[in-house]
Amino acid sequence: MKPIYTSFTEAVKDIQDGATIMVGGFGLCGIPENLILALVETGVKDLTVISNNCGVDEWGLGLLLKNKQIKKMIGSYVGENKEFERQVLSGELEVELTPQGTLAEKIRAGGAGIPAFYTPAGVGTPIAEGKEVRDFNGKEYVLEEAYSADFSLVRADKADKMGNLIYNKTARNFNPMIAAAGKVTIAEVEELVEIGDLEPNQIQTPSIYVQRLIVGKQEKKIERVTTRD
Repeated sequence: MKPIYTSFTEAVKDIQDGATIMVGGFGLCGIPENLILALVETGVKDLTVISNNCGVDEWGLGLLLKNKQIKKMIGSYVGENKEFERQVLSGELEVELTPQGTLAEKIRAGGAGIPAFYTPAGVGTPIAEGKEVRDFNGKEYVLEEAYSADFSLVRADKADKMGNLIYNKTARNFNPMIAAAGKVTIAEVEELVEIGDLEPNQIQTPSIYVQRLIVGKQEKKIERVTTRD
């Protein structure tokens, strides 16, 4: 069995200033809402955050950003956050933008123990500046180094007490690869079941990648509501 926490603050209390963390989610879908809120409460600062995006102004990683707790953001999309724009233009926030497929593979490679790989994405653009470029079969590829993190924060639909995880539909997104790429992975789950209750063929993150579990109810806010007249 893995440690099962009852306090979100306790679950993240050893994330120190200057840590590198990965955070699952795509927009606001599949984000570990309560773990992020706990980090806001701890006041930890100078974080390097690796995630697809940085939430919105009043939710998700946007709360850490608003609280000036993020020093560097590594992601692929940042278009829904006015505070993000303000901090970048004022020089308060360091940003590393990466093509989304490359970001996903850099995280996956980190979890698989692969230090680097070649990709055609970004060749001939500022993305490739200062990086090795090689020719394979007449096509140029740029060398990208893998990502890893001190802590990975993920969200799952179900977990058993060993730490095996199952995600809910598109809320799966970046979570499985991020779970594998952290030295310590903390999983926020909606339902915790007994060992043996999960169908083995349905498990999407094996327990070996998970170090801590905590159950919490999410608000599941919608990033952009679109309705018919």
